[in-house]
Amino acid sequence: MQQMILVWISFLLLALSTGCGQSDISVYRVAKAEPSAAPQTAKTVPAGHPDIPQAPSPLKWTLPAGWEEVSPGEMRVASFRVNGSDGKQVDVSIVPLPGMAGGNLANVNRWRKQVGLADLTEEELSRIAQPVEIAGLPGQLYEQAGKISASGAPARILGAIQNRAGTAWFFKMTGDDELVTQQKPLFIEFLKSLSWSDSQSTAGLPPSHPSVDSAPAGPSNSEGGKPQWQVPPGWHETSGGQFLVAKFLISGPDDSHAAVNVSITGGGLAANVNRWRGQLGLPSFTDADLQKQLQPLELPSAKAMLIDMAGTEATTKQNARLIGIVVSQADRTWYYKLMGHPQLVEREKDALINFVKSATYK
Repeated sequence: MQQMILVWISFLLLALSTGCGQSDISVYRVAKAEPSAAPQTAKTVPAGHPDIPQAPSPLKWTLPAGWEEVSPGEMRVASFRVNGSDGKQVDVSIVPLPGMAGGNLANVNRWRKQVGLADLTEEELSRIAQPVEIAGLPGQLYEQAGKISASGAPARILGAIQNRAGTAWFFKMTGDDELVTQQKPLFIEFLKSLSWSDSQSTAGLPPSHPSVDSAPAGPSNSEGGKPQWQVPPGWHETSGGQFLVAKFLISGPDDSHAAVNVSITGGGLAANVNRWRGQLGLPSFTDADLQKQLQPLELPSAKAMLIDMAGTEATTKQNARLIGIVVSQADRTWYYKLMGHPQLVEREKDALINFVKSATYK
């Protein structure tokens, strides 16, 4: 519109100058409109997650042949594009989220919906998980093939997940089915090539993110590192991933669910409690607020604190409650987290407390 107005003004001035017998004609240059900015990449995380500033990624990698690095946009620390024949494309993204980010099952089922597939159960998920090396440590690769609902075009998603020092890292390749299949070996080699920057800082992550530079101190998910404890009835132990000492699933009435995670996590009490609050869509505590909410818990041979919070689970958008118990020892800190359907968490609260009290540490 502005350009059209300027053109009409030029014509009027030209007509006026000619009609008045003037020989000088003023020439007006109309600036070419700037092209609109490229659209931002759509958010791939729940609403309310803090934006990730556009800063250098804390990761380094070897770029596979034919891959093009592009602006990561919102929530990503890196993005890549692969062009195939006939206009086919593949998108590769790297996204970190605080904590377990809803767990592998919830995220894989979210990906499955994107290609028109039904949800998996925890048991089915374990059967399709493929071991993969990510930055020198184990991760899980999940492959989903289906169709894009809008166009019906065949599509495939490769999603790799690694939980590293309190942060869930998602490495995702999505696009045309045939092109993603062709690029799978390069995707796996790309994951192997990843490494953390020499500074091992949290560059590119919001201040609320825990450190991502190394695995937490303490035992991994192995029998040798577990305390001895009495598991309550109805708790079903499952694979907890690389950085959980143990994980238990609990089912309740009306298809309600909850989970108990046991970990040894660095970063300090405030950082981990605020990470939990982020999983519930709650704002971070100040130090003063945190101290008011902590409840002392009597244990046979250690100091412990309990915290009870409720909010909206970030991935499912369902009401959720979280009870966390922090056990401090001379050389390490244990974090027990019960999270899930509010009524089921209330029912299992005493079981969680007794479970923690029964633990004997090696």
